[in-house]
Amino acid sequence: MRFEKWQALGNDYVIVEAADLPAPLTAPVVRALCDRHTGIGADGILLLQPPDEAGYVARLRIFNPDGSEAELSGNGAREAIMYLRRRGWTDREQFSIQTAAGEIRPTILSATTCRVDMGRAKLRSRDFPSGGADGVGEVESGGRTWRFQHVSIGNPQCTIEVAATGELAALDPATIGPPIEHSALFPNRTNVSWWCALEPGVIRARIFERGVGETTASGTGACGAAVAYVLRGGDSPVTVRLDGGELEVEVGEDLHVDLTGWAVPVYAGELSDADGVFAQGLGE
Repeated sequence: MRFEKWQALGNDYVIVEAADLPAPLTAPVVRALCDRHTGIGADGILLLQPPDEAGYVARLRIFNPDGSEAELSGNGAREAIMYLRRRGWTDREQFSIQTAAGEIRPTILSATTCRVDMGRAKLRSRDFPSGGADGVGEVESGGRTWRFQHVSIGNPQCTIEVAATGELAALDPATIGPPIEHSALFPNRTNVSWWCALEPGVIRARIFERGVGETTASGTGACGAAVAYVLRGGDSPVTVRLDGGELEVEVGEDLHVDLTGWAVPVYAGELSDADGVFAQGLGE
């Protein structure tokens, strides 16, 4: 099985074309491939295949390392976008891709950077069914009550503002993240971001991804935090500083979101004894 490993702000994915798969990409197989000791190792798998509707360059499916399928990933999407351009799926500067979250429209800005039209963020969604029109709620974790802003941007985001960088740095997402991710408030689980304002138009954020854990960066997590910041009177565009680097998020008055950032290849390879790894995953 031929694959490429890509990363964006340290958020790494394995990219596979459907035609190169020796067998179906089941949840156990995804877990085996993402294992950093016995597999390739990654924060997830990006599966590219021909679109099933006219007007699209490709269909993108995104898998978390626990085997679950994600609706969207901002970093993963940019990696897939730049891969499609480098591999000759398209030579256009603007094009469309199918995802489980719907259409996304990238604009290629350079050999490593693109801007992605992420669509319109929503504050009320089926991922927070008990929430009101403003998407504000409270959730318990780590012995305290966190006030949060729900944002749906292709996937569910639970964004939590903290007072200062010191409090942000002292957080232990590995401990407080899982109870929020699995809270009964969120029937499809949720991603979590903690953020604080640094200066006008700049915020710092830490990300806990559903099915992954704390990551160096998340494109949709950055979008969720930026939307919450703008809703509280912040300026747009928003520079979001993450552990892995910076992303720029433009939030319109109608909550339309554009995400700009880079993605680069790490290496290409062939999985040794691919059938054996797939059989191992299927045997779990």
